[in-house]
Amino acid sequence: MIERETANAVIIGGGVVGCAVAMEVAAAFEDVFLLEEMPQLGMGASSRNSGVIHSGIYYPPGSRKARHCVEGNRLTYEFCEKHGVLHRNTGKVVVARTPGEEGQLEALMRRGEENGVAGLRLIDRAALRTREPHVEGRVALEVPSSGLVMSEELVKAYARLASARGAHILTHAKVTAMEPAGAGARVTSERGTMEARAVVNCAGLFADEIAALIGFTRYKIQPVRGDYCEVVPSRAHLVNTLVYPMPEAGIYSLGVHLTKTLWGTLLVGPTARAVASKTDYESGRVPIAEFARGARELMPEITEADLRPAYSGIRAKLAAPGGHAAAHPKEAADFVIERDPRVPAIIHMIGIESPGLTGAWSLAKEVAGLVRETLA
Repeated sequence: MIERETANAVIIGGGVVGCAVAMEVAAAFEDVFLLEEMPQLGMGASSRNSGVIHSGIYYPPGSRKARHCVEGNRLTYEFCEKHGVLHRNTGKVVVARTPGEEGQLEALMRRGEENGVAGLRLIDRAALRTREPHVEGRVALEVPSSGLVMSEELVKAYARLASARGAHILTHAKVTAMEPAGAGARVTSERGTMEARAVVNCAGLFADEIAALIGFTRYKIQPVRGDYCEVVPSRAHLVNTLVYPMPEAGIYSLGVHLTKTLWGTLLVGPTARAVASKTDYESGRVPIAEFARGARELMPEITEADLRPAYSGIRAKLAAPGGHAAAHPKEAADFVIERDPRVPAIIHMIGIESPGLTGAWSLAKEVAGLVRETLA
């Protein structure tokens, strides 16, 4: 148990972003603590996802999502290569299935180019079928910088390097109270109480609740659950890499896509549905027939018999004003990185959903800069 120990920095949340922040902050300061409520690191959204290293084509130019995704793409490959994290630069295709989607695909390519994504090119149906013989579409956008990473291994690698740099990583350490203490904050968790000169709130789905402990209620998280199905092994050959549809306006995700995983299985998903509970991974699962209908839009020969239920994940979507997820947002809400207005030594990271896995190290560098300013 900790009792009134003084820390330079306390990081709340042991997902991929929290572990990357701990790694960065511990490179510059001693007495860095990471508090994670679960028995292991990365048990939430950090390990319940598609494991895709995103490129940065989807996000508004100038946004944090665009900047951290493009930079994070480069940094993730660099980190994985250096530290032996299983990954693969597979590339992906985004498929236009109707004449109306062709213009949208061209606009998506222009956005990606404006964000600095390299190597984008449009390919016709014949080239698409050469790359993905079982995928149907009128035209597709090739995205060569996309890839896959073993997300659990990435979390562990960031945490391992944080520990090697002297960070103290505590699990079973749910934060229950936070209050001002001098220029910093007093943080109480299930493992005890400590005072910190700087605090980083990167608690994912629960970041709004952690912020509320200190009275910061500007933002609300709407949990949005995504279910996956797995294609039976005998049909996993139908896709070679990553195949995405054009995102539809007003959805919570990039659309139900096809992911050939690093271990050779083929996933269909995720779906997107706002849910009431941040821990409800099972109730009201999407029927397999619905997955089959969505998958057939990209891969016509798939059948309901080819699919079986897989896992689910929950995204930390920023809610619209009033606390509800916007039904038809024009753009996905950007990442929030803000100092607490009451206690500036507390830095809140809220709404860190996709592309948070890709952008984790890049996000950590920005936040570590704010921590350095705090501790200067």
